[in-house]
Amino acid sequence: MSENLPPCPRCSGEYTYEMNALMVCPECGHEWAPAEGGAGEAAAAGERVVRDSVGNVLSDGDTVTVVKALKVKGSPSGIKAGTKVRNIRLVDGVDGHDIDCRIEGFGAMQLKSSVVKKA
Repeated sequence: MSENLPPCPRCSGEYTYEMNALMVCPECGHEWAPAEGGAGEAAAAGERVVRDSVGNVLSDGDTVTVVKALKVKGSPSGIKAGTKVRNIRLVDGVDGHDIDCRIEGFGAMQLKSSVVKKA
């Protein structure tokens, strides 16, 4: 290959390759979107960039859709896939939970950005 591809941001593996619009590391299985102009400048300025499950950049006040069914402790039923969540807030949560939101029927909770898609 004549291209110089960036190393994996998770494990620093050098054998990365492109698959459609994503970069993939065969060593650890990590997939990421290559840095784009706007997101790369924000990351360079020290701002945190949060992306949804398909790589869209999220911001405060966005509406997202849950892409997979989630179990909720203390509730007999969980959150169904396709549930819309309005007016999210991005936070530095615990264990990767970086979205603070309010879901009708469940109340206030935190979600991971990997289980939502921007609506």
